[in-house]
Amino acid sequence: MYFDYFTAAALVDELNEKLVGGRVQKIVEIDDVSLGLEIYSQRTRHYLFLSADPTNARIHLAEDKLRRGASVDSPLTLRLKKHIDGAGILAIRQPRWERIVILDFSAPDGEYSLILEPVERRANIILVGNDVILECVRRVGADENRVRQLLPGYEYQPPPPQNKLPPGSIISEDIKRFLDDDVHTTAPQSLTRRIHGMSPQLAREIIFRATGRANCPAADSSPRDVFSAYQEIMQPLLEHNWNPGITLEKDRVTAYSVYPMMHKSGWQTVGSISSALEQFYGEVSGEAAYEAGKKPIYDQIKNAGKRLNGKLFSLQKQQRDESEVEKLRQTGELLLTYQFQIKKGMTDFEAQYDYDSPALKIKLDPLKTAVENAQTYFEKYEKAKRSRAALPDLILNVERELRYLAQLETDLDIAASWPEIGEVQEALQQAGYWKGSKVRQPAGQKSAPYKVVANDGTVIWIGRNSRQNEEVTFTKGANEDIWMHARGVPGSHVVVKAGGRKVSDAVLQEAAAYAAYYSKARSEKKVDVIVTERKHIRKIKGGKPGMVRVMEQSHPTLRTEPRPVLNKEK
Repeated sequence: MYFDYFTAAALVDELNEKLVGGRVQKIVEIDDVSLGLEIYSQRTRHYLFLSADPTNARIHLAEDKLRRGASVDSPLTLRLKKHIDGAGILAIRQPRWERIVILDFSAPDGEYSLILEPVERRANIILVGNDVILECVRRVGADENRVRQLLPGYEYQPPPPQNKLPPGSIISEDIKRFLDDDVHTTAPQSLTRRIHGMSPQLAREIIFRATGRANCPAADSSPRDVFSAYQEIMQPLLEHNWNPGITLEKDRVTAYSVYPMMHKSGWQTVGSISSALEQFYGEVSGEAAYEAGKKPIYDQIKNAGKRLNGKLFSLQKQQRDESEVEKLRQTGELLLTYQFQIKKGMTDFEAQYDYDSPALKIKLDPLKTAVENAQTYFEKYEKAKRSRAALPDLILNVERELRYLAQLETDLDIAASWPEIGEVQEALQQAGYWKGSKVRQPAGQKSAPYKVVANDGTVIWIGRNSRQNEEVTFTKGANEDIWMHARGVPGSHVVVKAGGRKVSDAVLQEAAAYAAYYSKARSEKKVDVIVTERKHIRKIKGGKPGMVRVMEQSHPTLRTEPRPVLNKEK
């Protein structure tokens, strides 16, 4: 979708009305090409989103608080935090006939401008002080653009002007000339080539109103009708009379504009151009960056799972192969039986243990006697027998490790911040599953369990990873409290602070819905949730954090619809 000149103009008007005179309170890096400013203005917090995404570059106010999506601040974000964190907003402006939006700031150490150039593949966000570039999202050197370099320390130069006509000066003769000169192309293309601020979508709307066809050929378009439609649409836009809206098709937003659109179905007005943009592009979040950060951790979990499953297969095979252990004993006995036929220097010997079985081909150590070789096989038999006796415990330990890996995978699914993602990585490292260089979590960045206060004042604690689960169950929870967990899948430990009193059904259902949502079964329509008193929960001896055993279920299982926490306390 094309973020055009008139969209930018409407945004500038909206932002000037709401933000000028305000102050920057927070700067967050959403991903490597997008950032957010929290601005306090007119006794209200506003959240301004800017993106230099090559295909979806834009700027608009966001309805909800913007959250960080990058694990490490980029050079631009570091510069912004240094120079404009706490700065006042002096003005928001737009160069004439350009899609560029400029935010001017006043800080204690000087004045700065943050410039958004939403120009498709060359989109950029640039911080400028005293006309000098301090930093930008995308650095452009001479090898990429000989005319215009965007590098720290270089003087900022705006994009070169385009050789087009201003939209307010267009007369009917101009339209006729455009269409006559472009008889081999479409009428919308003819307009976009010649007129400043004319986006493909705006041109199609004009031609549709004139001809009934959005992509009518220039040769089939009446200059008089096109000029009439041009004036009908353009006059309000030039006077900044905005009519922001979106088009809907099957409940999906397909376009936005600052004028009514007739060439697309399902047009409806919205309260602001920011609202239109947010509805079209969707909720702003750091999810894409989070997913990129999660991928190498998922890969480590997958690889660790493969290794453990291989180990489990080998152990289970050993458990099944009892005959191989017995064969060692039989070999030793055969060597003693036929010891007088075996001489030093022999490397193998064949003999039958009984008449119904095939002959055994026995490997011999040529430096040993028959009795010494027999003793070697008896020692191997005793060792194999001891190992086989230990197999059940070894298999149990590997199965526990696989369950812990499944829990860590669910922890990663649920993780909604960089500290939470980092904790999963740290848990993998501490458990010995991580291959490659290790990363230590910064001090003070441990995530906390969710605390929810139900309508009747009951406190509900929700753990969302293994460490939090351990904390919720054994630190936050007391013996008389209620403990919950989705049945049969990795997930959250939930504790309802009951203190021995009866908890209402409504609170139990609410807590169970949280246990269901923060589990591997969160996408299911209904989930069974175990409910019991906390005193019936025991740590698994030698188990990893959060691994427990339910000794007794004191309450009926609840079947509930998963629901996320919407209102939590810190």
